[in-house]
Amino acid sequence: QVQLVESGGGLVQSGGSLRLSCTLSRLHFSFSSYSISWHRQAPGKERERVAHISARTDDTHYTDSVKGRFTISRDNAKNTVYLQMNSLKPEDTAQYYCKTTEVGVRGPFDYWGQGTQVTVFS
Repeated sequence: QVQLVESGGGLVQSGGSLRLSCTLSRLHFSFSSYSISWHRQAPGKERERVAHISARTDDTHYTDSVKGRFTISRDNAKNTVYLQMNSLKPEDTAQYYCKTTEVGVRGPFDYWGQGTQVTVFS
């Protein structure tokens, strides 16, 4: 089954930057045909989608709270999606996950990574 592995999380001071990576493997189709999103979940809060990059067109979408600070991109040669996070704030502290959906003969199925922790201190 599809596997996603995140990396790049850590501890950073407010105003700093981090780049998260999400590498996909065991794909049934070409990497470029997968839309991929980054989500985050803080303690006691619901998981929210923060960024999305579409298959083939590479159209991007962001939740309002990260617009202008976060950038999602992909490297099709490396089967990897990135989330560049700048001007980080303490409220960005969360576990960050990447997700993709694969449509098979039984319908769509979501795959998630194990997550990477981002902690921003003031």
